[in-house]
Amino acid sequence: MAQWTRVKQLDRYLLETLLWSIVGVLGVLVVLDGLSDLIDGLGDLSDTYGFADLLIYIALTLPRRVEEFVPYATLIGALLGLGRLASSSELTIIRSAGVAMPRLAWMAVKPALIVALVGFGVGEYVAPVSEQIAVSHRALAQRDDPNLAGRYGTWNRDGSTFVHVDAVQRGGLIFGVTLIEFDESGALERSVAADRGTFQGDRWLLEGVAATEMTASGTQVSRQTTREWVSGITPNLLTLDTVKPESLPASQLWGYSDYLRSQGLLANDIELAFWNKVLQPLSCAGLVILAMSFIFGPLRETNMSSRIFVGVLVGVVFRISQDFFGPVTLLMGMSGGVASLMTVILCWSFGLVLLLKKQ
Repeated sequence: MAQWTRVKQLDRYLLETLLWSIVGVLGVLVVLDGLSDLIDGLGDLSDTYGFADLLIYIALTLPRRVEEFVPYATLIGALLGLGRLASSSELTIIRSAGVAMPRLAWMAVKPALIVALVGFGVGEYVAPVSEQIAVSHRALAQRDDPNLAGRYGTWNRDGSTFVHVDAVQRGGLIFGVTLIEFDESGALERSVAADRGTFQGDRWLLEGVAATEMTASGTQVSRQTTREWVSGITPNLLTLDTVKPESLPASQLWGYSDYLRSQGLLANDIELAFWNKVLQPLSCAGLVILAMSFIFGPLRETNMSSRIFVGVLVGVVFRISQDFFGPVTLLMGMSGGVASLMTVILCWSFGLVLLLKKQ
């Protein structure tokens, strides 16, 4: 009973130590990435898109950055936390208390899983909404600037009609609508430009419309106050189009990929984003195992700066491997699940081999 109580206390102590270490690193990474985007965004400032608009955009994209940097934070945070415990000989004391390496590994993995699951929740319920609002706010502010107009819009397809929208607001309101319609032979039939549109049941009501008809004798331009557009494209689909696949909730990614395929469009990046999200907790656990292999292996006698350097290096390599294996395996005809799983298996295999080798 005393042994079990002691192990539980050590478990809680290790959980709190690593959890705060991971959360601290995550906060630093998110802030640094936000500052980097803030500096990059200064070049886009204009009369319609001011510094306050840029700050709002950066603030609204923070949830997406939290989810994005969870793997890096678990690796570097685990390295820092375990490294500090190793430097003060606390890990040696924990091992002397009868805690076997598998049990110690599970103790270290638990805080990473907690952070990964919280990050998954943020990416599922908070980041998609805030990211869409951020993109919409920026597009609306910049659409009147001739140097930036249309830069952040989105394209979609509805049968033989190609659709471009400058900005999408939640609730079924779109701005800067362009419809390019082709006939059955693939010839351009007409183009329609509208200032804004609202979704009404099963159709859109476009306002401030200018339509250009292609005729045998040339082009004919007509203007209308309003015009109905019957389309299978819904506000939800346009909302999904406005943000990157990595910012979409996993619960919608799979259905979105099916819709894109039904329109004859590629959806490999959507499928890959889905599996990356689903497998992220497993990736984070593998990165902690990798961190443990450094602490008990090659890095156990090096200083803290070396641990940070190696952690950052391995994190970059892990991200590059994700970016590399994903597209390559898709080009080879493999599914997005296989592409994501390859990097997870590589991380776990490398960490376990190093860890077991030092036993």
